[in-house]
Amino acid sequence: MISLANEYTDTKGRHAKGWLFFDADCRFCTKIARALAPILERRGLALAPLQDPRVAALLGFSHDHLMREIHLLMSDGTQFGGADAVVALARQIWWARPLVWVTKIPGVTQLLHITYRAIAANRSCSATNCAVDRPT
Repeated sequence: MISLANEYTDTKGRHAKGWLFFDADCRFCTKIARALAPILERRGLALAPLQDPRVAALLGFSHDHLMREIHLLMSDGTQFGGADAVVALARQIWWARPLVWVTKIPGVTQLLHITYRAIAANRSCSATNCAVDRPT
């Protein structure tokens, strides 16, 4: 397995317990990632751009597939994408856990997936760098 730990470790040499990969060409995504960075870092999670050339090989996805949604890779190899990544992150943050509880209600997970896909499909990114399939 390829390791991003050599490049993305803190100065004390500790490795992250998970990585959140986001679209760095998307202003909306980058703004959210910057806001979440201190919260995630306190929990041992790190951020990295999907555009890093090692990420596709690390996750085993094509570039086009990667760019459709955020991806969360935990240190044990567990992967989550899109709405599932959001819920997995909520499990790591005590004040976000109500989102996890709400997903136990029938239909809520499906609604969360639909909402996430709609937001991801309409996010703003550079037209030359964006691989998001836009509705025509």
